[in-house]
Amino acid sequence: MALMIYKSYVFRNKDPEIDVMRTLVQDHFGGRLSGKQFSQIEEDGGPTSATMRNWFFGTTKRPQNATLEAAGRAMGFRRKWVKLNGAAKKKK
Repeated sequence: MALMIYKSYVFRNKDPEIDVMRTLVQDHFGGRLSGKQFSQIEEDGGPTSATMRNWFFGTTKRPQNATLEAAGRAMGFRRKWVKLNGAAKKKK
């Protein structure tokens, strides 16, 4: 099965949402990423520690939306959609 490529969401290496989640974890807990932080997120209902290690240090390139959501919510956050600068106009 081939990965579908979207013209509106292109990246070369890892999904940018991995960087967003990395920053969120670091800001929430303070300092560098650690197994203790991953364990806390897992205990609070997030994905497994192994999943998060693979996001940040491993080979995962495209994490599933549900796991990103679970990690954020386990830390007490939710996502919000905002308009991009210069985004495509709505067709009439």
